[in-house]
Amino acid sequence: MVAEEVNVNMDINQIAQMAGVSRATVSRYLNDGYVSQEKRAAIRRVIEKTGYVPSRQAKSLRTGKTNVVGVIIPKINSASVSRMIAGITMVLNEAGYQVILANTDNDASREVEFLRLFAEKSQVDGVILIATVITPEHREAISALPVPIVVLGQETDCCACVYQDDYNAMHDLASIALRDVHHPAYIGVFEDDVAVGQMRRKGFLAACAEAGIEVPERAMRIADFTVDSGYEQAEALLENYPELDVIVCATDSIAYGALTCLREYGHVVPDEVAVTGMDDSEISQIVTPTLTTVHLHYKTSGAETARMLVGFMTGEESVPRKVKMSCEVVARNSTR
Repeated sequence: MVAEEVNVNMDINQIAQMAGVSRATVSRYLNDGYVSQEKRAAIRRVIEKTGYVPSRQAKSLRTGKTNVVGVIIPKINSASVSRMIAGITMVLNEAGYQVILANTDNDASREVEFLRLFAEKSQVDGVILIATVITPEHREAISALPVPIVVLGQETDCCACVYQDDYNAMHDLASIALRDVHHPAYIGVFEDDVAVGQMRRKGFLAACAEAGIEVPERAMRIADFTVDSGYEQAEALLENYPELDVIVCATDSIAYGALTCLREYGHVVPDEVAVTGMDDSEISQIVTPTLTTVHLHYKTSGAETARMLVGFMTGEESVPRKVKMSCEVVARNSTR
């Protein structure tokens, strides 16, 4: 039967009055409790006639569940983050959860604010934090959460987590980049970010040590996660370390900036200077030359994180608390 009229202001009391039953009877009906067949039929007729839909807020008050998950992200315009979100939403949608995205613009203090907000307001059944750092303030806010949380992107012991194998990914990539070169340079990110900052830098230096290459301090630069910053730091390397013959970059975005800088300064890639990135974003396959990088399974890691969280929220047994993702080096035309 098609509803004759949908009244968005209709409430449970009006349904009860129109059906000739008590409010408690309607409540039991809506929550699959016992109601006689006669009264059940009367309530159903009224609901079908009016198009009444119980509000999410009222359902939350009855069940204590919101069927909403809060996802805290470092920035909205990131290829890697968008791939993670695709995996997260795919799993959560299938499991019947809605998603609230909280964008922090790479502000760690705002991450903590959102964690505290989710703890105080009880708006969500669970939280996913795509983390860049884990500070003492993060740990405190995480411990205060009344709902399950899974961290994506950083290995941590304060809660469940899904993370990339950043050290070995960079080690294996750098080992390829170091072939037939003698003066490698590195553009990383701030080491407050343990995964991308510390672990990737350590992987690079370990590969250099194994190759018997000592990297001077002037060959190491720090960028943010942008193309412009990659360009600026590559320009600084050309000035301070002109003998460089490969630039290993912590991310693809940094590498795109380095490629642009080298081209504008007249250097041929990879004949004169090789370049590598990390992430295997779509653009890495179409830049000139195509970029040697590492494929990190960001969408899969997002899906794995969401599955882990759903397991915690639904009380499943044997849900893993740590998952380290695999990775593959993708050798293209920017290296020799």
